[in-house]
Amino acid sequence: MKKIITFLFLVSFGFIQAQEAFTGKGDTRVNVGANLQDGGSGIQGSIDFGLGENFSFGFVASYLLGVDNFNGFYHGSTYYSDYKPEFQDRFDAKARINANLSSVIGVKQLDVYPGLSLGLRNFGGHVGGRYFFTDGFGVFTEIGFPIAKYSSEKDVFDHLNNQVTFSLGASFNL
Repeated sequence: MKKIITFLFLVSFGFIQAQEAFTGKGDTRVNVGANLQDGGSGIQGSIDFGLGENFSFGFVASYLLGVDNFNGFYHGSTYYSDYKPEFQDRFDAKARINANLSSVIGVKQLDVYPGLSLGLRNFGGHVGGRYFFTDGFGVFTEIGFPIAKYSSEKDVFDHLNNQVTFSLGASFNL
C-alpha cells in the first residue's frame, strides 16, 4: 500500500509541476528514445525548431541495433543463409515539419504534433506527443508511417525503413 501511495504522489506531483511543451518561435526540442518496429529495434533521435506558434521543422535519424537476419529464398532462386543487414540497411534520416497543437487543444504541458517527413527511403508522416514534467525534461511517443516509397527494388531489407514505426523516450528543451 505504501508503494501505491508513493507512486500516486509522484505522478500527481509530476502533473502539478508540469511545464509548457511547446511555446512557439525559438523553441528547440530534442527527443532521444527507442525505435520499435517489425524485424528490428533500435534508437531514434530528433530535433525540432519552433518557427511559429504552431509550426516547427526538424530532423530525425534512426539506427536499428537489433535486426533479424534473413534465412530463405527471396525473389528468385537465390537462397540466403543467415544474411545480415549492412549499415545502409539499418540507418535512416529525414527532414520533417510539424503542426504543434498544444495551444490549439488548450493543454500547455502536452504537445501533440502531426507532421510530414522527407527521408532517404520514403516520404512519410508521423503523429507524436510530448509531455514536459519540468522546464527542461519530458517524455515523448511517436508513430511514423511511409506514404510513398522511393525504391521499387525488392532488397531483402528494404522493408526495414519502409514500415510503421513506434518510438518512445525522453524529450529535452534546449
